[in-house]
Amino acid sequence: MGRILALDYGKKRVGVAVSDPQKIIANKLATVATHTLWDFLKTYMINEQVEEVVVGYPLQMNNTASEAVVYINPFLKKFKEKYPDVRLEIVDERFTSKMAARTMIDGGVKKMARRNKELVDAISATIILQSYMEQKRHRQ
Repeated sequence: MGRILALDYGKKRVGVAVSDPQKIIANKLATVATHTLWDFLKTYMINEQVEEVVVGYPLQMNNTASEAVVYINPFLKKFKEKYPDVRLEIVDERFTSKMAARTMIDGGVKKMARRNKELVDAISATIILQSYMEQKRHRQ
């Protein structure tokens, strides 16, 4: 049984989260520099069975794509070319950074640690993945 990998793709960093093999719980995995993402994915895909990748897609309040898609769309296209057998899903990522900040506050993370953008990106990826898995369960 393969895992689901989630990416909170950004211009500088990518937050990465992964499901457990039963696809019940999302766990933050890492934050990687965007320019090293392909090496990270290659290594991860060799060592773990990934059957699906979920990428947060930034939409505006009127449901149109934000300007950030300029660098996300080329990644999506290249991913489909490199990994044609891995299912790729895009999901609305609106408010995930705010939810990540709230999660850290609720979890008692100190103010200085909450400024860590890498932590925010990894938690955002975890939120993207957990909400995706919950929506998928409800549809079935």
